[in-house]
This record gives sequence, C-alpha cells and structure tokens, in this order.
Amino acid sequence: MPLISSKNMLEEARAGNYGVGAFNTNNLESTQAIISVAGELGSPVMIQTSQSAIQYAGGAALHAMVKTLADGVDVPVALHLDHGTDLDVIRKCIDWGWTSIMIDASSKPFDENVSTTRRVVEMAHAAGIPVEAEIGQLGGIEDEVEVSEEHAHLTDVAEAERFVKETECDSLAVAVGTSHGAYKFKGSGDLALDRLREIADRIAIPLVLHGASGVPEGILERALRFGAKLPGAKGVPESEIQKAVKLGISKINIDTDLRLAFTGAVREVIATQPEVFDPRKILGPSREAIEDVVRRKIRLFGSEGKA
Repeated sequence: MPLISSKNMLEEARAGNYGVGAFNTNNLESTQAIISVAGELGSPVMIQTSQSAIQYAGGAALHAMVKTLADGVDVPVALHLDHGTDLDVIRKCIDWGWTSIMIDASSKPFDENVSTTRRVVEMAHAAGIPVEAEIGQLGGIEDEVEVSEEHAHLTDVAEAERFVKETECDSLAVAVGTSHGAYKFKGSGDLALDRLREIADRIAIPLVLHGASGVPEGILERALRFGAKLPGAKGVPESEIQKAVKLGISKINIDTDLRLAFTGAVREVIATQPEVFDPRKILGPSREAIEDVVRRKIRLFGSEGKA
C-alpha cells in the first residue's frame, strides 16, 4: 500500500479509542521488522525518523526504503519526521515524500513555540501533510533531544488548548510524566493521568505520548548479560500505557525498546559466535528481536486488526 498521511490514521485511532504505534528506525532491519509485523497483525503503523537518522542514512534513501517495504503490505503506513527542529530538514522531508511532520519548538517560550509551529503548519499543509507539535517538555536524552530534569515540565491544560487553536496543528504531543531514553523514572512510574484527562476533555485533536518505551525486563536482561552497561534503566509500565490510551492518547512513540532489543541480539551473536563475520547473520537476529517488541506493542495499544 502506498504511504499515507497520518491525519486520518490518528483521527480514526482517537475515535476508536486505540493507539497507533510510532516506531523509530535507522536501518533496514528495523524497518523490515516494523512493517512486517504491522502487516501480520493488520495494524496501521507509523515509521519515524529523527533528524539524526536522516543524517545517518540519508533522507532519500530512508524514504525509498520505507516506501518500498510499505508497498509490500496491505496496511496503512505513514512516514513521520520525529522531533523536527531544523526548518531546512523539514522542508527537505516534505520534498522527499514524508507523509507526516513533527515540529518540536517546545523548548522555546510559548509565543515563539506558537509562531514557529504555525510557520511549519502553513508550509506542510500547503503540501497536504499533517503536523504534530509539542507543548510541555519531557526530560531525558534521545538523539538530538536532551532536556534536564530541572527543565522538564508537564503540559499546562489552558496553554495546550490555546496552542492548538492558534497553531492549527493536527496532533499534539503532551508531557504527562514520561521521558526520553532508558532512564524514565526513579519512582513508581505512574503517569499524570488526571492531567491527561483534562487535556483530552478540552482538545479534540489526537494526542501523542512520547518517551513511552517500557524497557521490558527480558530485553534489558539480554542486553546486560552480553555486555551492555545500563544500570538502573526503567521504563513506563504497560498498565499506564493502557490507561493513557483509554484517556485519549492516539499515537505512542517507541524507540528505546527497539534499540535495546537490537543491541541485545547483536551482542549475543558477537559474544557467543565469534566465528561469524557475515553481517546478515549478525544483524538478522536483531530483526527478529525487534519484531517481538513491535508485536507486543501493537497488541498493547489495541491497534491489531484496525487497518
């Protein structure tokens, strides 16, 4: 199926009270795994690329890879720019054929966030592409996104309502207690669900949850057993994700869990099969590990069979 816009995909998710998985990719194996499982489970899916992924793999090459693989499955696939901060990169993604754009100006003062987001909305809408924006700030580190605990803050409900009206963005990423990276919580991991409920009651567009990886024990243990150094890594409990979806989250971003699955599988091959030097035999198991993660997430988000 050709790549599609994320607009209807996410609006249908909000109306149907389920979430669409938005999975980050940097390479062939990850992309194959995500799209293959979406096809297997009959689920809509979003493939996300960060600006650093585009720098690493090349924008035209990433688009061609995702488009080719999406053409081979009978489910809706959108190609999304995650945490776009560079207007030149955003313009290039529109030209290359991305079907969904995020502008992240959340680190700026409110009025500047509005003006920057509005500028991108006008640019993207002219090309028929929907825009995700963000208000509030998640802590943690992921690619070029780094926010200290000191500067992280929850989304203000009134500001969010005003922001959506003034920018006309198509979806909104909200900060309700998650964070980027593998170290999301020091305590219980409970999300600010009352805050999310208030936002969802006052904003009609689809809401987005960033930093939603669960850092599952089995995946983390495999990576640690074969040499990874991730002491104290902790993710979002699955029960909190399910509650967030019921309260109006329509798009759930997953990156860290895919990275952990990938590195654990690759480390195991290298550690236990030193005679192997075929890249396919080293990277192949990582694709299988990512498939397991994506399969579990799609079922957790409730999007299986929603294509």
